[in-house]
Amino acid sequence: MHPDTHLALHRLRAAELRAEADAYRRAARVRPRRDLRGRLGWTLVAVGLRLAVTPRTAVAVPRAL
Repeated sequence: MHPDTHLALHRLRAAELRAEADAYRRAARVRPRRDLRGRLGWTLVAVGLRLAVTPRTAVAVPRAL
């Protein structure tokens, strides 16, 4: 393939990808994502923080003689 043709095709594809990315960004701004995966992830983070912050007391285990 001729280098000029290859470069022209590359520029055309890059322009298409930029347009697609802009359309995706505009669509993402319009409606916030409230998907199950995101909610589940933040719920797990909250549970983990509660477990890490909650003070735990030591349990005495009797020794067998």
